[in-house]
Amino acid sequence: MKIYIDNRQEGVNIDEKIYELLEQVIKECLILEYKSLDYEISISFVDDKEIKQLNKEYRNIDSPTDVLSFPLEEDVSLPVPILGDIVISAERALEQSKIYGHSFIREVAYLTAHSMFHLLGYDHMEEEEKSIMRNKEKEVMKRLKIFKDEK
Repeated sequence: MKIYIDNRQEGVNIDEKIYELLEQVIKECLILEYKSLDYEISISFVDDKEIKQLNKEYRNIDSPTDVLSFPLEEDVSLPVPILGDIVISAERALEQSKIYGHSFIREVAYLTAHSMFHLLGYDHMEEEEKSIMRNKEKEVMKRLKIFKDEK
């Protein structure tokens, strides 16, 4: 498993503890889906301004969001298949952690799990799809012992 992390923002501290957590979340998502761990994934931390620009460019939505997922077609000819890219607004994650009353680390873990399931082909446009995806996200958080009430 190769994970590339690019911190392109300066407003929120992203430390080694978060990098280690991201690896654990990604690994658990792949294990839950019975996937090989032999994937390449990139994660970028950005500010609200950059994620708003990306959201407008790729989804035609002119507002910031918490996380964007960019799945790539699996190319089995590559030595390590590229699963896709995850872009997290560190500002938005920090704000949401305060709103929901849990830690920033918990919020980043949840957003990463959410985005991983998008990369793995899940969506939440229909209620049934949303329920399946939410249950998978909750299962990953449970396996990692990351709970909502942790500050």
